[in-house]
Amino acid sequence: MSGSIGSEHWRRNLAVCLVGSFTTIVAMTMLLPYLPLYVERLGADGHASVVRWSGIAYAATFLTAALTAPLWGRLGDRFGRKPMLVRASLGMAVAMALTGLAQSVEQLVLLRLLTGLLGGYASGSTILVAAQTPREHSAWALGVLSIGVMAGSVVGPLVGGVAPGLVGVRASFLVAGGVIFLAFLATAFGIREERPARAARRSAGPSTPVEQGSWGPRPRRVAVLLGTASLLMFATMSLEPIVTVFVGELAPGTPHVAALSGVVMAVGALGSIASAPRLGRLADRVGHSRVITAALLGAAVMLALQSAAQEVWQLVVLRFGAGVFLGGLLPSITAAIRHAVPDAVVGRVLGLSVSAQYVGQVLGPVLGGVVAGAFGMRAVFVVTALVLVAGALLSRVGAGDADGAPVPVEPPPVHA
Repeated sequence: MSGSIGSEHWRRNLAVCLVGSFTTIVAMTMLLPYLPLYVERLGADGHASVVRWSGIAYAATFLTAALTAPLWGRLGDRFGRKPMLVRASLGMAVAMALTGLAQSVEQLVLLRLLTGLLGGYASGSTILVAAQTPREHSAWALGVLSIGVMAGSVVGPLVGGVAPGLVGVRASFLVAGGVIFLAFLATAFGIREERPARAARRSAGPSTPVEQGSWGPRPRRVAVLLGTASLLMFATMSLEPIVTVFVGELAPGTPHVAALSGVVMAVGALGSIASAPRLGRLADRVGHSRVITAALLGAAVMLALQSAAQEVWQLVVLRFGAGVFLGGLLPSITAAIRHAVPDAVVGRVLGLSVSAQYVGQVLGPVLGGVVAGAFGMRAVFVVTALVLVAGALLSRVGAGDADGAPVPVEPPPVHA
């Protein structure tokens, strides 16, 4: 594949986005361990009410984030991706700080909705890195960026487990807002964006495919990649409701089910952290479609084997193996989308990809709970493996010329 134009500051931008994504994800996920405690403090009465309101508050952010991701991507295509990151980091900092001042569970839910509406730093970073990195390095760069996201998802709940005891529940939200504000400062002063000249954008005219909302010359390929991203998150999240219960079944009578479950969940993320940049570099060299298909099939095998685990250590090893395969998938999918669409609409389409992933995140746990209730927990692993196999077949059917020459690029960029 031939080289392509990219920002001369792409490595610097990657470093800032990596740190910013890590800090914002830590701040966003640190509330998970004490969210039910906060809901109870705000007036939820009884176990059922606490659980219900905790679920509503947790899901609220994902709902508004899924609905607004394409909008922010579209505005990023028009006004630049850096302004979207500045907006997201500042908005999230304010929303998180205000969350610590909520006086009722209804206010908490509204503020969580506001956080999703104003947020999206990690997804915005993905769009900026994909757009600014030379195409021949895009999957590797996105793999490196995903390390920050996954590491933040591991560290955040650990920090949340100790923060309320040190500073109090309400103050923890203020600390989270302060951490995100640091990401805002790093973004505002550290990122150097380049984007097409305004004159070049105006010359496209309202009758061009870009203004008509086209996905470029490969709409079928883009649709397949969006579907694959949704299936991936669908399959991954389908296991979340059953991990703790499954660990309890493998180690009956142990008083450390929660700790063992945390280890089981963490090792998958560690496997992904270890493999993401390596699989990304491989995808840049041999083609994204090949890596996507192979990784989906490898993860499917690991998940199918988990259904037969008899000891916790076997589950840990297999979860790590699944994480290794899963680690390179979203970076490769994102890079493939970036290769398949014109620069002028890359933010819009990657915003749709984020929404597709959120859809999978919402529906996945529902499937896992339904299948576990009807057929047992081990059946969830088998069904999830079959979903990944379906994703691999979908990826191959829609590959087409995915690993061929990239779409034409716009005129050389200018400093923004």
